[in-house]
Amino acid sequence: MGHDHEIGIQMQNTKLKFTCRDYLLLPEGDRRELLEGDFYVVPGPSFRHQTISRNLGRLLWEFVRRNGLGQVVWAPFDVVLSPESVVQPDILFVSNDRCEIITKDNISGAPDLVIEILSPSTAERDRELKLTLYTRYGVQEYWIVDPEDGTVQVMVLGADRSATARTYDSGFVESGILPELIVPLDEIFSTD
Repeated sequence: MGHDHEIGIQMQNTKLKFTCRDYLLLPEGDRRELLEGDFYVVPGPSFRHQTISRNLGRLLWEFVRRNGLGQVVWAPFDVVLSPESVVQPDILFVSNDRCEIITKDNISGAPDLVIEILSPSTAERDRELKLTLYTRYGVQEYWIVDPEDGTVQVMVLGADRSATARTYDSGFVESGILPELIVPLDEIFSTD
């Protein structure tokens, strides 16, 4: 006499996660990032994005160089926040006090200041996931530049994982960690 047996198979919802080691094995090519173990391909920036990056990067670099404060770096350049998170911010600043995190291949740790210029394909990640990562790993200040709205949001990120935010839509943008850095908003968005 046969018995019917139910065989229970429990399926686990496993998602493959990648590490910095996997990231480094990829061939050079597309701009990409590794966020919390997930790969993202970042499309090439628009002309508008590039002009904003040029303008803001130049203004920041001139200020940093004039005052002997550290280094300014433009994308693409890897910032290794953890074994599962490698980002390529549009512009970043590392102070002299922390320059040991700059290696020939990457920034190994959190920059002091990170600037992301929004594009339709990256806006959600920049506003949410990257804000979480930058706060968690010790970035002190995070700027989100919105070309569509013509605004710059400056967030000073606290050690307690809090963020104090101010949005600029006219006048001058002021840094929370570089108190003498005052950037004319119209120069950031200039097309000249």
